[in-house]
Amino acid sequence: MKRIYILFLISLLTISACADLDIPPPNVVGDETLLTSESGMKVYLARMYSRMPFEDFKYMPQWGFEYNGWLNALGIAGTGEALNRDGICAAFTGERTPYWGQAFTLLRDANYLIETLPEYQSSFPSVTYNHYLGEAYFARAMVFAAMARRFGGVPLVTKLIEYPADAAEADIPRATEEETWDQVLADFDQAIDLLQPTSQERGYANKYVALSFKSEAMLYAGSVAKYNETVPGRLTGFGLKTGVRVIGFDEDSWQTASIRYFREAYAAAQEVINSGAYSLYMNKWVEGDPEAQYQNMVDMFSDLSSSENIYVKEYVYPTVTHGYDAYSAPFIFKAPLASGVCPTADFVELFDGFDRYPNGTLKVTTGNSNTEGDYLMYDSPMDFFSNAEPRLRAYVIFPGDVFKGKEIEIRAGVYTGSEPVEPLFNDYSFAAAETRYQQLSEYTQSPKSLFLSSREGNGQETVNYNGAEMTAAGANGPFYDNGEGCLTGLYGRKWLNDDPSFDAGEGRSDQHFILMRYAEVLLNAAEAAVELSLAGEAAPDGSDLMLTATSAVNQIRRRAGATLLAGNITPDITGRNIVRRERRKELALEHKTKWDVRRWRVQHYEGRDGFWGETRDADQFSNNSRYRFRGLYPFFSTESGQYFFDARFQWVSLKTFEYNVVDYYFAIPGNEVAKSSMIDQQPNR
Repeated sequence: MKRIYILFLISLLTISACADLDIPPPNVVGDETLLTSESGMKVYLARMYSRMPFEDFKYMPQWGFEYNGWLNALGIAGTGEALNRDGICAAFTGERTPYWGQAFTLLRDANYLIETLPEYQSSFPSVTYNHYLGEAYFARAMVFAAMARRFGGVPLVTKLIEYPADAAEADIPRATEEETWDQVLADFDQAIDLLQPTSQERGYANKYVALSFKSEAMLYAGSVAKYNETVPGRLTGFGLKTGVRVIGFDEDSWQTASIRYFREAYAAAQEVINSGAYSLYMNKWVEGDPEAQYQNMVDMFSDLSSSENIYVKEYVYPTVTHGYDAYSAPFIFKAPLASGVCPTADFVELFDGFDRYPNGTLKVTTGNSNTEGDYLMYDSPMDFFSNAEPRLRAYVIFPGDVFKGKEIEIRAGVYTGSEPVEPLFNDYSFAAAETRYQQLSEYTQSPKSLFLSSREGNGQETVNYNGAEMTAAGANGPFYDNGEGCLTGLYGRKWLNDDPSFDAGEGRSDQHFILMRYAEVLLNAAEAAVELSLAGEAAPDGSDLMLTATSAVNQIRRRAGATLLAGNITPDITGRNIVRRERRKELALEHKTKWDVRRWRVQHYEGRDGFWGETRDADQFSNNSRYRFRGLYPFFSTESGQYFFDARFQWVSLKTFEYNVVDYYFAIPGNEVAKSSMIDQQPNR
């Protein structure tokens, strides 16, 4: 029925009414039809929700809201979660289609409903009428929040503008960033007051949906107000046309604003938590059973009835589909492309269960760094991950693990020299990142002791091992001359359809995308609690902030199969980083991290030691504005029949990211600036 309404609405939008007639033509449906019945309101809301700024399978950070899902991949926006081929793998510094014109179209729909529905209030029970108004305020809050995250202060269009309009009415200047976030807060609060606790239609808002997204938005606002002050020279600026502070906060008000927003984030998250309406997904979880805990987390993302789901974008084959599996599954399931999400060694290092060098990086040799000692040997590549968090295995396909009933064979190469094997490189620094395995003497000398493959299939180098031909790169690569193989030695597992009978292809996937879940609300509460404590503030509801933060993190870690915190989180930078790191892990590959590292202001070089939600030496992966990520590459040694791992900068389709302070705010579309006497370009652009 919903699809019928949408088609009906589309047909209406293509028809122009004749202003000279007193009686509208019979094929035009007016307000008295749409806004006086539940069926008409379904049509109106379907239009609004089809334009909401939801980042799911059909959103790419490099492209913006183009709603096509072509080449869709997750975690490849310079966050360090994963890598992909160049072209779509880039730091999140802007969107090809800026979220500006689309935003004002949806704002018009929301404002029209807010102003016009009261004329037809008698058509609905008061509860239903209020809920419909709440939907409009929710949509407006979501639009302003999406714009504020990108641009800072934006034109606050909160009333209907009838076109044609005079310049004074239509040309609205950008508000300050603080005024913009205050409008987001006001609209969310209005929506929360009006919406019912349960949605009237699947896929629409309710009170707890609005509270959850409010907590997310206010966490962003509080962070920007605070951490803009940590950027060299303070990140703030005025519009040349209006003199309005369009980015950043006043030096006399940022602290008060930051505390106010963190309090709102905490209170909203706590209201969702205390409602008991949602809980962490534990359907298959078993204490002390890593296999059950792994499977529980896998199922969590495919179970539409999960108690953790707060807001979900649904797909239905064959009418409403996406192509995530067609672009991001392992290479052997290529349909028509593959390998879109290749997690990094840097990301793996966030998780428990690995031996490490003194500097915290993954230990792959017997020495105190990856240039010392000999490589550690494993009977199977899976042995390297034997103690890893079950959560990580649910997010990442390890070399040798099984997916869709098949072992995922991943090899960087085959080594035929003598053992023990010394490190292949004597320099693993950022400066030497572009030195590659195919340049090593072990590969170029004759006779060679290292075998690699530039391409898949018949192009592979082979080694005779135990009377059979072993391909150098296995079935999935990495292939050093093909950017579509396993670029990092790992594949993304999260979101993929693991049914062996599922035949992937463009437009054949229909798994849902979770836009908001209970784990994020717990993490919102935890982070806001630490931030309030750092500011010397008490909880708005009188609760113990550090107990709230500790409980939230431990609930998530227990479900993940991770080690619980030994004591309470402390109200200091260490405590804050514990929460940030947990957020980095739990919400990976969900379009969340790219916003988190932006609001923490840790992507520019001077702040990059906090990029991973923990203190790391930025020089390990960075050089001024540029930075890179590492892969974790398994090699097979023929002498012992064992595997060893090498952790070094991405070897295939080498990608260098760049991020500058100016990139924390996207540029305003140039045509909007050019045609307006009031709209300013961002300062320093």
